[in-house]
Amino acid sequence: MRIHHLNCTTMCPPGRRLMDGRKGVSGPAALVCHCLLVETDRKLVLVDTGFGLNDVLEPRPRLSPLFLDVLCRPKLQEEMTAIRQLQRLGFKPEDVTDILLTHLDFDHAGGLDDFPWARVHLMDAEYQAAVAQKTALDRRRFRPRQWMHEANWVTYPTPRGGERWFGFESVRELSGLPPELLLVPLQGHTEGHAGIALQVDNRWLLHAGDAYFFHGEMDAQRRCPPGLRFYQTLMQKNARLRHRNQERLRELVRQHGANVTVFCAHDAEEFERLEEAEKVPADSPFRLVPAESVPTLHV
Repeated sequence: MRIHHLNCTTMCPPGRRLMDGRKGVSGPAALVCHCLLVETDRKLVLVDTGFGLNDVLEPRPRLSPLFLDVLCRPKLQEEMTAIRQLQRLGFKPEDVTDILLTHLDFDHAGGLDDFPWARVHLMDAEYQAAVAQKTALDRRRFRPRQWMHEANWVTYPTPRGGERWFGFESVRELSGLPPELLLVPLQGHTEGHAGIALQVDNRWLLHAGDAYFFHGEMDAQRRCPPGLRFYQTLMQKNARLRHRNQERLRELVRQHGANVTVFCAHDAEEFERLEEAEKVPADSPFRLVPAESVPTLHV
């Protein structure tokens, strides 16, 4: 398999260093939406979609004003959507046969309706919670307008026991996809949150989604900017499971860091490091916009 790292929209919340840990005490931060385009022998697979074309064209009412105007302030641009990026790489959108979701939050699922023919794989608990819309926060984070095409969805229960992967239990192979792609339950941020593990050249990558938000959280002396700590607490559905899974991820890095590369969905430093390893051209329009040059969005 070959992996392409895509930033499918930069979010620019206020707070700068309080949110992304970068230098500067005023102005917006820069949080990426780190998605993957995976080339298998016969298929193209997306891991998360970031924001999609319709989010760019009609952000209201697809996105909640709370996240659009206040908390996240995404810098919505058509060229940053997954569908435009893969076209730029020379692929046809219809070659994407499957989409693997870490979870259904608006900044991970916005591009689903750009690929209505693709099978969508996710945890059943995630789908049930998103459909139920039980709380005010659920109604703001899960946006059904982004995923109106549900005929091709494949959901997976969380079995007791199940397969193990580097100490993680209940890991699932994915229907119709190579065994080098795995769904790793990492609940806490949402009820059915999961990571996606990919084996490439005898090494593993683990896209941990929103199981954590900042690279320093994987250090032995874990650290996280206070703004991101608050945001994670605001968005969590189960604090005990979220903290437990973060500790398990730290243990994975400590014990198996030579064989497994762990990264999350929104950390700019992790994205830049992995994108550079992929040798994306320096003049690529899809390289992360430096935090210093990201304007605050006024809607």
